Amino acid sequence: MFFQEEIQKELRFGDVLKGYILTSSNIVEPNFYSDFKIDVKLPDFCVVLSPCCSIGNKIISLSPLIQVYSGFFDNPYLKEDLTRINREMESEQSVPPHVWEGFPPEEKERRLKTGKTLASVELFIYKENELFPEYTVPRRDEEDFKTRYYMIDFRNIYNLNCEKIVNTKDFPLESKCLQLTIDTRSELRYKIANYYSRVPKEDKILED
Repeated sequence: MFFQEEIQKELRFGDVLKGYILTSSNIVEPNFYSDFKIDVKLPDFCVVLSPCCSIGNKIISLSPLIQVYSGFFDNPYLKEDLTRINREMESEQSVPPHVWEGFPPEEKERRLKTGKTLASVELFIYKENELFPEYTVPRRDEEDFKTRYYMIDFRNIYNLNCEKIVNTKDFPLESKCLQLTIDTRSELRYKIANYYSRVPKEDKILED
């Protein structure tokens, strides 16, 4: 089960919320005289990415739920259940069959030796839910179809100040829509931890 049937009256990591405004700044270059603009978004839903123990003091981190990439449906393994991208998988399962077949033998061997890994480490997909707006997935070689799968991108996190988020139990209760099960929340925690804990090649060389 992806979502918990009974929603607690408490803010948790991974919760789906509504009604929050997200802003970001865009600049041409980092100096005081650069042109800039402020983007303001009001997504249908967003996800809490503050750890449970860090929610409060009128500050929270959120990421908007966005539509999934249509290319995910080119992969039969993912098409059966897009939330599989949240968990480790075999190398052959992480790409469409035609992509795997196009790899040279040495690349296939390298990937197979790696064993199970996380694919699209910056993304976490939320299972379809009747609360989510339905949208059309465009397809090139088959009919377009509709889905309610959504995802968050760890590169797209906003910090928000909200006077009414005092702590996990003192917040605008009406803004909470869905809550993850403990297992799903663990998967989200594991994947975002892997996203932030990756070691660049140049650091690995120095460590060796």
